[in-house]
Amino acid sequence: QLQVVESGGGLVQPGGSLRLSCAAFGFTLETYAIGWFRQAPGKEREGVSCINNSDGSINYADSVKGRFTISRDNAKNTVYLQMNSLEPEDTAVYYCAAVQQSFYCSFVMFTYDYWGQGTQVTVSS
Repeated sequence: QLQVVESGGGLVQPGGSLRLSCAAFGFTLETYAIGWFRQAPGKEREGVSCINNSDGSINYADSVKGRFTISRDNAKNTVYLQMNSLEPEDTAVYYCAAVQQSFYCSFVMFTYDYWGQGTQVTVSS
């Protein structure tokens, strides 16, 4: 069964850091583009970052540029989202998603085939 599983969420104080992981099971993540999305209470799900599987192109939402870093470790079949300088506004459930498409990095959610169950990130003092 093909699936992605997020982990690494938790409670952190403003200004703190967390690293989220997106592990793939049943397929090789190297051949997939990966997107990170988040959904805060009462808000629509939004794109945070994405990385393609061809030339490594990366994109970030304006709200996280300079604070979040996406990376992939193909040997571990995992994509990471390093989140620094966290703010209360970053509080949300974070999801990763995968699509087998070359040179692709997008925040268009319906184009992704596999979604994880999400991991909660809470930024609060």
